[in-house]
Amino acid sequence: MRTFKFFLLSCFFITTISKAQTKDISLEDIWSGSFRTERMDALHSMKNGQQYSVLNFDRATRTTTIDVYDYKTLNKVETIVNSANIEAIPYFTDYTFSDDESKIILATDVESIFRRSTLGKFYVYDTKDNSVKLIAEDKIQEPTFSPDATKVAYGLNNNLYVTDLISGETKQITFDGIKNKIINGITDWVYEEEFGFVRAFQWNANSDRIAFIRFDETNVPEFSMDVYGKGLYQTQQVFKYPKAGEKNAIVSLHLYDLKTNKTSEVDLDKDYNDFYIPRIKWTNDSDVLSAQYMNRHQNELDLWMINAKKGSANLVLAEKDNAYIDVTDNLTFLKDDSFIWTSEKDGYNHIYHYDKDGELINQITKGNWEVTNYYGFDQKAGKIYYQSVENGSINRDVYAIDLDGRNKTRLTKSRGTNNASFSADFTYYINTFSSATTPPEYTLNDAKSGNLVKSIKDNDALSKKILDYKTSKKEFSTIEINGNNLNMWMIKPADFDASKKYPLFMYQYSGPGSQQVANRWNSANDYWYQHLAQQGYIVVCIDGRGTGFKGAAFKKVTQNELGKYEVEDQIEAARQLGKRPYIDESRIGIWGWSYGGFMSSNALFKGNDVFKMAIAVAPVTSWRFYDTIYTERYMATPQENPSGYDENSPINHVDKLKGDFLLIHGSGDDNVHLQNTMRMVDALIQADKQFEWMVYPDNNHGIYGGNTRLHLYKKMTNFINKTLGDKIEKQDVKEEQKAEIKG
Repeated sequence: MRTFKFFLLSCFFITTISKAQTKDISLEDIWSGSFRTERMDALHSMKNGQQYSVLNFDRATRTTTIDVYDYKTLNKVETIVNSANIEAIPYFTDYTFSDDESKIILATDVESIFRRSTLGKFYVYDTKDNSVKLIAEDKIQEPTFSPDATKVAYGLNNNLYVTDLISGETKQITFDGIKNKIINGITDWVYEEEFGFVRAFQWNANSDRIAFIRFDETNVPEFSMDVYGKGLYQTQQVFKYPKAGEKNAIVSLHLYDLKTNKTSEVDLDKDYNDFYIPRIKWTNDSDVLSAQYMNRHQNELDLWMINAKKGSANLVLAEKDNAYIDVTDNLTFLKDDSFIWTSEKDGYNHIYHYDKDGELINQITKGNWEVTNYYGFDQKAGKIYYQSVENGSINRDVYAIDLDGRNKTRLTKSRGTNNASFSADFTYYINTFSSATTPPEYTLNDAKSGNLVKSIKDNDALSKKILDYKTSKKEFSTIEINGNNLNMWMIKPADFDASKKYPLFMYQYSGPGSQQVANRWNSANDYWYQHLAQQGYIVVCIDGRGTGFKGAAFKKVTQNELGKYEVEDQIEAARQLGKRPYIDESRIGIWGWSYGGFMSSNALFKGNDVFKMAIAVAPVTSWRFYDTIYTERYMATPQENPSGYDENSPINHVDKLKGDFLLIHGSGDDNVHLQNTMRMVDALIQADKQFEWMVYPDNNHGIYGGNTRLHLYKKMTNFINKTLGDKIEKQDVKEEQKAEIKG
């Protein structure tokens, strides 16, 4: 069906191309949401596997509902909750079911703390009697049902509490929590940002124990940011932020027994010094907790099985790597407590099956390709479902495979990016597909065969709308740089003429394991690149060494020298592209955000004979300014590796600046601090280098809100036109003059 639809759209495109594609893409179009895609709301697969629930918001009445739909028919079955019927809750913004789906936590009045953490007022809705109970008068964090749905545990003021939903009694289970000193059960800033989780407590299967991580950040240095706001005086945000080489929070693992009201600290038979606990998870045995411990260098990861009843612990798996080990959420326990694990130990990320004592049963997936997502295990069918790049590193497909590694089946059919969301019983999956030429399509598929059951939602209206605009094809290819075939895409002006010379504008991110050259639908930046192509620029993106999905050796080559090989690749790529007859080698620019800003700064300074200009947004300017977990994973500490830190940090190469440089940052960036830009500015001034810069007050790492994004992209576009576009108009004039002479 998709092929036929694509054929029809292609015919429509061919027959209308002569009168279509007349409109230019404006920055206002991009940032007003003109090209926004229709998306599927986040859904919850009901435990019966045949239905799913979705949060719906009625803008007219400003009420929220949780509606249940049938997978097979996609018809609405019922409304479980409607805020219009709840006097205490005008509307809610998120919901979480208990395991038996008898109760639902409803989130209201939610406010962000950092990237993932929030505070809010939460209610428990009982689906049997439609009653609603406020969990706590205060704003709380991470409320979580016990598996038997009789209790809710949550964080408040750095302590943990448990509310009994039957008696209504609330019990405080930790008492030493103090802001910027002790945190119980909620992660500190650096764990949240770099290990990607906030809730550091877990219920066991019997609902009678809670495991939690305690963070003692007393000796972690503090960072402060001025918040300018609208008042007469600014305020300050002060939080613990361990920069590379500085002290981390001291972590410890604890078990709280609800029957005895006692807490015990887990003591392991191994002398850990300066370590992390990036994951905890109870096994199917309610007495046994799994815990992952990692050394500070993050090249050793231990998986422990801790028996809370016996007070014993068993080290079942110990992984080591010459560079680093990625932490994932893929650990899955089967009924016999054997477990699924993913690892790069054979050079590529693959799926492994171990028995409960850590003995390898078998390696399930194999090959010179990467597993990019693990979806889960169907116990009944004995099938594992995963996503991989077997069909090319810029593509993603969904596969099924038996637990013994046999009978592998490719479930997705279309070449591009496929991502699956499976029903609870693995009968169906909702596939999200897109490519560089096809906006997101959502389809219901049979999990056994991958066959289409029903189309759910597409973006055909957007496809037709784009036909009114001048757009260029995103051309995928590879380019050989420094002995490697690197993935590349290129966007040329729609009226490209190979006899002309065009300025080249390069984009990259380049961070470890990242990918920007991917066969997927446009982001907002892609429309910006189309906007630039309309003005006569060729735009290119290249994923150099250190990026992901081409094996561990390719990804980890940058170890201990972030910014060396990645920068060399971008400089050499620009040099090679500049030799192409249609590219003006005197007008090559580069830009990036965050790690990409670190890269673009380095490229301009170190490649001053190649790049004419660069834009760096929210850049790390010295790895000495960034956090422990991320930085030391790739660089060790600055005390151990001072040359790696200093030789590749752009702040130490400002004296090489020859071209035009625009530096941009948000003053409220809690991630890459404004300190990075301020220190860079001072270094540039002391080196007597002219440059331009812009600070967005109180904006965080994303620099957005209100008119901010539009202003930012106008600023960058004007800078590009001023520094690279000076010859575009002159060339066009010359072409017109030639035409007149010939005429």
